[in-house]
Amino acid sequence: MKRIGILTAGGDTPALNATIVGAVHRANQLRVEVVGIIKGFSGVLNPEVPHVHLNPLFHSIPELDSTRGGTILGASRDYVDGNDSELIARVADRLKRLHVDGLLCVGGDGTLNGMQPLGNHLPVVLAPKTIDNDLGLNYLDEPSEWVREMSDKPRGYAYKKWPGRDFSLDEMINYATPGFATAVYVSAQSVQRIRTTAESHRRVAIIEVMGRDCGMIALGTSYGQPDIILVPESPVEPDPLVERVLAILDKQKHAVLCVSEGIKDTDGQILGAVSASKDPAGNIQYTGAAEAVKRLLVERIGDAFFTRQRRNESADAAIFVRKIGHTQRGGRPILFDRFTATQLGGKAVDMLLQGFHNCLATLQYRDGGFTFDSIDANKLRDRWGGIHARPLSPTFYDPKRFQPSPKGVEYLRSIFSHALGVDDVESTRSLFDAGNLTHPYDSVNVDINKRIYRLQDS
Repeated sequence: MKRIGILTAGGDTPALNATIVGAVHRANQLRVEVVGIIKGFSGVLNPEVPHVHLNPLFHSIPELDSTRGGTILGASRDYVDGNDSELIARVADRLKRLHVDGLLCVGGDGTLNGMQPLGNHLPVVLAPKTIDNDLGLNYLDEPSEWVREMSDKPRGYAYKKWPGRDFSLDEMINYATPGFATAVYVSAQSVQRIRTTAESHRRVAIIEVMGRDCGMIALGTSYGQPDIILVPESPVEPDPLVERVLAILDKQKHAVLCVSEGIKDTDGQILGAVSASKDPAGNIQYTGAAEAVKRLLVERIGDAFFTRQRRNESADAAIFVRKIGHTQRGGRPILFDRFTATQLGGKAVDMLLQGFHNCLATLQYRDGGFTFDSIDANKLRDRWGGIHARPLSPTFYDPKRFQPSPKGVEYLRSIFSHALGVDDVESTRSLFDAGNLTHPYDSVNVDINKRIYRLQDS
């Protein structure tokens, strides 16, 4: 291969640029040109295919910086429809006109589904990213545990997973995805900061974190020491939850709950998807999980509990909600994410040049340390061809204590014991750089825009 393409698709994460840096650095060593496609799959759906030469004369462009959050290539949630053969053929022709011999996609399961139809026309590989940490498997045979059940949903069925089995940490396929560690870092800090208000005013704080159907981020916020953690994989049972909240209030006069956005009730219904919409990839956009838990507590605990102890005029006033939101996926990536992302980007380039096809680069945990490997993308698919978000294993969470289990603690420690570097701490000094008061923000988009080329009509 003489030239490869790279694109970043789906939602942004803190470590996307680090992945690009790793891919370009490895390509420089192998004397391979790298063309960056602007705005993910939206770029290849555009007849002009806006693109940037990332390593002219095998030197990385100066805009590439592994400590910069987001992606200099831009991202979108547009995806290639695998059933539209004419569209796929047009996209493949555009890449051919760019003289691209292989395509490296950086993304999650949606990106994996989007790139696979292109695999009939040119080699494709995936470098993983997602703050949700749900791309991969808890163990290799996990896809066989998904079953279909009849449902009144539009497609006529719904997926359900068997309980699963216990497993060792070194069985996990793709141990952690770049972006996850930084999201946990932000969320755990947010829990600590919000607690001071709850503690000072004798209130109940319900903090909502991202993660969709996977509770990994919520589990990781245990570093911020929330009193209660609720994850999608463990249905919310009102009585034990209220009992636990009351016990905490009796002891310390305040409580902090961390709630994953995809939590469900005992019937399997998403608590927060009251008015759910969908993004272009077909994913339900979850909203209102924390509000749903607040309504439950207000109704069950009642005003009298708080007024009797002079802790606010009502339950509604005593219980407040905060949604951390997109700050979890923004800003400077921490050391763990920068390192794993650059290595996975380089690994993906090696995979293309070594003839791997329709595969993804993976981070593995072996003998107490990390290594980099790959897996055939079809290994992630169930018997009907679907790829499911990796669930938080029940073995990682203790539903009685609403906290990580001993195995969950072991998993988190393996990632976060050395996740921060000295430069991560030192970087906070730049916030109060006097130049920030007088100089406008210098967007990388301005410089990248000057480098963009476009295909001309043939």
